[in-house]
Amino acid sequence: MIEVFENTENLNKQTAAIFIEKAQEAIKANGKFTVALTGGSSPAGLYRLLASDDYKNKIDWTKVFVFWGDERWVPIDDEKSNAGAAFNDFLNHIPIPKENIFPMWKKDVEPEEYAKEYEAILEDHLEQGERFDLILLGMGDDGHTASLFPNQQIILQEKEKKVAAYYLAPQSMHRITLTAPLINKAKQIVFLVFGEKKSNALYEVLQGERNSDLYPTQLINMDKGNVTCMVDKAAASKLSL
Repeated sequence: MIEVFENTENLNKQTAAIFIEKAQEAIKANGKFTVALTGGSSPAGLYRLLASDDYKNKIDWTKVFVFWGDERWVPIDDEKSNAGAAFNDFLNHIPIPKENIFPMWKKDVEPEEYAKEYEAILEDHLEQGERFDLILLGMGDDGHTASLFPNQQIILQEKEKKVAAYYLAPQSMHRITLTAPLINKAKQIVFLVFGEKKSNALYEVLQGERNSDLYPTQLINMDKGNVTCMVDKAAASKLSL
C-alpha cells in the first residue's frame, strides 16, 4: 500500500499513529512489542514526535524491545551511527529500560561474529524467533534499503541468515543488517521515503521492471498487505497512482 502526503509533518504524524497502534496491539496480545528502527535522516522527525509528551505516554515502554534494521560498523558515539542518532532524537527521551535496547554494535568484536550474536538475540525475543511486530525502513536514492545495497551479491543472495555483516567496498566500511528473508517475515513493514531525489528509485522499485540486483528494495515483498510505503508528494512524483 502506498500513502502519499503533502508534507513530512503529516507523514510523520500518521507513521507515529501506526507505531503506537502496533505497539498497543502487540503488548495487549503478547505482553511485548518488538520493533526495528531505521537510520539515516528520514526518521529523525518521527523519532522526535514519538518522544514528545503527546505521544510517548501512549505506550508502556517497559514492554518495548528496540532493535535496528542495519548499521554502519562504527561506535555508537560516531556521527555515522544509526543507533547514536536514535538515542539522541528518541531513546534518551522515553522511559525505556536500557536492557530493552539492542544496538547493532559491540566493542572489540568482529562484525561477522556480532551478526551471529545479534541473530541469537533476535531468536530470544521475536515471535517464533523471527517475526518482528514492526520494522521501519528507509530507501536510498540508489534503491537500497537497510544495508541491502545494489550489486552486493554476498548480501542480496543471502537466504539462510537472519543477520549478516559484510564489507561494503564503495563505502570502505563494514555494514551489519537484517536480511531480506527475515524482513519479509515481519507483521508490519513501514517505509519512509521523502524527497524528489528518491522519486526515480521509488518508481523503479514499485513500478519498474524487476531488477533486485540494481534496486534491492524490490527484495521486500510489496504485494503483501503488511507493507506500507509512506511517501511525500515529491518522492511520489513519478508514480502512476
